[in-house]
Amino acid sequence: MKTLLDRYIKVIDWYIIRKYLGTFVFTVVLFMVIIVVFDISEHLDDFLKHNAPLSAIVFLYYGGYLPFYLNLLLPLINFLAVIFFTAKMANQTEIVPILSSKASFNRFLRPYFVASSAIFIVFFFANVYLIPFTNKLNIKFENTYFNDSDPTKSEVHMQLDKQTYVYLQSYDPTQHTGYNFIMEKFDGDVMKEKLVANRIVFDSVKHVWSLQDYGVRRINGLHEKFINQTRKDTVLDMRPEDFETHDKVYTAMSMWELNKNIRREQMRGTGALTDMLFEKYKRFIYPLSSYVLMIIGVSISSRKVRGGIGLPLGIGIFLCFTYIVVDRFAFVFAIKGNMPPLIAVCIPNVLFGALGYYLLLKAPK
Repeated sequence: MKTLLDRYIKVIDWYIIRKYLGTFVFTVVLFMVIIVVFDISEHLDDFLKHNAPLSAIVFLYYGGYLPFYLNLLLPLINFLAVIFFTAKMANQTEIVPILSSKASFNRFLRPYFVASSAIFIVFFFANVYLIPFTNKLNIKFENTYFNDSDPTKSEVHMQLDKQTYVYLQSYDPTQHTGYNFIMEKFDGDVMKEKLVANRIVFDSVKHVWSLQDYGVRRINGLHEKFINQTRKDTVLDMRPEDFETHDKVYTAMSMWELNKNIRREQMRGTGALTDMLFEKYKRFIYPLSSYVLMIIGVSISSRKVRGGIGLPLGIGIFLCFTYIVVDRFAFVFAIKGNMPPLIAVCIPNVLFGALGYYLLLKAPK
């Protein structure tokens, strides 16, 4: 292994890799301090108001809050790290001797790709495994200390199986009670049964739904039968969580849970499928920004300019925030504009990948 590394990774490569990763780690720590300072100033009153213990604040709130926002800002952090140390190398005339020694610009990029690959691996496994776990910690804290009541969905339409459709007008999460419940069963396009209940209550011990003040209309051709009852316990393929909404609920699901809910949602059709698919695809595609923004950063900062690193750093910050804005707009297009989630997730990397390729062609050789 050492022989293979010595063959392809030279002294100058290790020099660039150490500068790259060292600047990256320093920038991550700097952003962590800034995030914590600003968040404490904003939420200190909330912590005191709800008597949140210090251990819960440290291990639940910030244990979930910091990884989520660092992961969100990782493209910006990576981009700034590349621009900062590359522009500094260019300003100190360290890049010119490298390119003047008959090394191509592509060869000069080799250590950047090695360091970006290390960041990509960490970024990828954080997205797939770490962030869902830490988001659960953050949601647990917020539900315990910050949220006075759980927000709920209204006017929910859902498909339980190929023949059964349900509708719920409103839901009270504190009492696990839904109001104005309708369940319809079909045989093909023909309705066979319609159940209407004033209330439906979930029994968390027995895991059954209790229908209260309900009526059933059974249809057999031209014959109909009506049944009115006061109460009936029944098992339905739905849970109180189907009628509750929480911030970052899909980001807190493991891949196994997310795939399971996607398959379930494809049949139910409650309107959450796009959010789930966007979250799934983003976990795999978002880490590719490590390469995309690295190429842009090297291309715009490897040329020595008057004024030092200020101009490349300013351009880099503008481009990186533009990347984040495009990523947010892509999410809106997927949710509101009926754009396929896979295409929406790929838009930022495709657009900025094309920009990076153009800047790479124009970079000093």
